[in-house]
Order: sequence, then C-alpha cells, then structure tokens
Amino acid sequence: MTATVLPARRERDPLARARLIKFSRHAAGVAGFLLVWQVLGMSGLVKWLPTAADTLARTVTLAVDPDFLTDLQGTLTAAAIGLPLSILVAVPIGLLLGTVPVVEEMTRVFVEFLRPIPSVALIPLALFFFQPELNAKVALIVFAASWPILINTMYGMRDVDPVGKETLRSFGFGSAAVILRVSLPSAAPFIATGVRLAASITLILAISVEYIVGGAVGIGGFLIEASTGIGADAMIDVIAALVWAGAIGLVVNILLVRAERRLFRWRSA
Repeated sequence: MTATVLPARRERDPLARARLIKFSRHAAGVAGFLLVWQVLGMSGLVKWLPTAADTLARTVTLAVDPDFLTDLQGTLTAAAIGLPLSILVAVPIGLLLGTVPVVEEMTRVFVEFLRPIPSVALIPLALFFFQPELNAKVALIVFAASWPILINTMYGMRDVDPVGKETLRSFGFGSAAVILRVSLPSAAPFIATGVRLAASITLILAISVEYIVGGAVGIGGFLIEASTGIGADAMIDVIAALVWAGAIGLVVNILLVRAERRLFRWRSA
C-alpha cells in the first residue's frame, strides 16, 4: 500500500507547489498595487484620487445598497440574455461558413464590412429600432459578442482533421452526421474560447449603452449618477462601481476557463 501511495504524493506535490507559487505571485501583485494606490491617495499627488482603503470599504457597502443592486441586476440581466443569444446566432452561421467554402466566399465581403464597425457607434440606431432600452442592450450585445464566437467557430471547423471526416464518410455517414460526430466536437474548444471572449464584451456593451443613454437601469446609469457629484466621495462611488464590474468580469472568466479545462482535458493533454 505504501508503494502505491508515495508516488501519487510525489506527483501531486510539484503541481501543488506550482499553484501555491502562482497564487503567491498574484497576491503579491495585488498587494503591491493596493499599497501604491493607498500611498498616492494619502499623498494628494493625484487630485480627487481616494485611498484604496476608502474605496474598498465603499465597494463592500455597495453589496448591500438596494439602488446599486438594482443597477447590477439590470446589467447582468442584459448580459445573461445577450450571451446565449449570441451563441445561438453565431455557432450555426460559423458551422455553415466553415463547412461550405462557397458560402464563406460569398459572404466574406459582408463579414469583413460589418465586423470592424464599433458597436458603440450603433447605439443610436439600436435605440431607434429596439424599445425598451433592455432590447437595445441585448441587440447590441448579440451583434458585438457574435463576432468572436463566429470567427472561432470558422477557424475550428477549418482545423478539423480531414482523416476523421473521410473515415466517417467511408462508413456511409452523411454530411450531417460528420458535422455532429467529428467537426463539431473538434471545433468545440475553439467555440468555447470564442464564448469566453464574448462574455467580456457583453459586460462592456451593457455598461456602455447604460452610460450613453443616461438614466438607464444598470452599472452605467449608476456611474453617470455618481459622476455628477463633487469631490472625493463621488470618485469613490465611481471607482467602487468599476471594481464591481471588473470583479464580475474576472469571476466569469475564471469560471469559463475552468469549464473549458474540465470539458476539454484532452486538448490540454
């Protein structure tokens, strides 16, 4: 029994040690940043810059602020609706363009024309066609978040091993079976990467629309109201809301990365 347990411990120790070192470096970086921030805030070298301690304290109190929680819910609702819709729109189109070269060539001009358009520039158009404001946010999120999913899906389809597809065809499987059994599983890691990139875009677009519209329910609306104040207290509210937005994005990214590693362990191997 001892002979079988000790090697397992020796295999786990380097991995645990590497994780501890990585976590220590991250913690040291965050602590160093907060220390510099605290010194700058106390020194008064940067006008209206609050201290890190005051900002973090306000960040904590926002967790029980009913008005901020309502705004937070508004932003997350738009993101939670827009991201799944982006997946439903972009993945089938990516599968089609990545599978049928003729269709990809016919639509390449439209894709290359629409993709560089800044989503923020489309906010007035979205507000004109989509009411209420939540629909406009969702529409812009779908437009912006679909591109990384679409492009990654196309690249994933092109990266499929042709031997696997030909093997299935030799056994009499049709095109639909080849896509479902070979192409889609092979492209899934690329699609997951596109979804992870799109997740950050959903938050950016939701907050941007709320900020530009003004008075909208969401973190963007909270930022406008906070920025109309005067002095350090207003700046504390603004930075605390931004900390919340960044923390949400960080948590979502971590969860999606872990999901990728669990679902596609074979890719890492």
